[in-house]
Amino acid sequence: MRGRWAQGLEPRGFAWIVTDRLAASERPGGFARNHRKVRRQEELIWLVGHGFTHVLSLLDSPHNLHAYDEAGLPYEHVPLGRHDDWPLSLQRTFITLKKWLDDAQERVLIHHEEFGERLVGVLTGYLLYAGVVQEGPHAIVMMEKITGRELGAPGREIVAATISAGLVNSPA
Repeated sequence: MRGRWAQGLEPRGFAWIVTDRLAASERPGGFARNHRKVRRQEELIWLVGHGFTHVLSLLDSPHNLHAYDEAGLPYEHVPLGRHDDWPLSLQRTFITLKKWLDDAQERVLIHHEEFGERLVGVLTGYLLYAGVVQEGPHAIVMMEKITGRELGAPGREIVAATISAGLVNSPA
């Protein structure tokens, strides 16, 4: 490959949550019926080429994990699951992100099937967990500004689950 395509394609819905450290997008290659293997490969080329060191998949299924192996991109798979699973899956997600991001050399992509309510809710919960903000409403406003997306009921449920599970830390 030569030219523009050799550099791959930026994943759809890509947004920096913490500039040059933590990004989010929809699943590389697209979601559900829109998923394309070639697009996934191009997006993985882009991620590797832009120095991403880890991928955190929140999918309930193991989709894409073999592709991360093939691309040589380390990953962790933490299925978000259903409401009853959230306290444990959110804790595992936040601990994993913190461990990776404690190393200044890490550049992480987190994704769900699509860049939607559930992913934005998890990211908002992470702001609380990391101690960036202490209160749910402030975290929601901050994440809405960062992503340019309004957080509706499904995302707010995840934020509430973060708080009720005691996964909120003091400001850093």
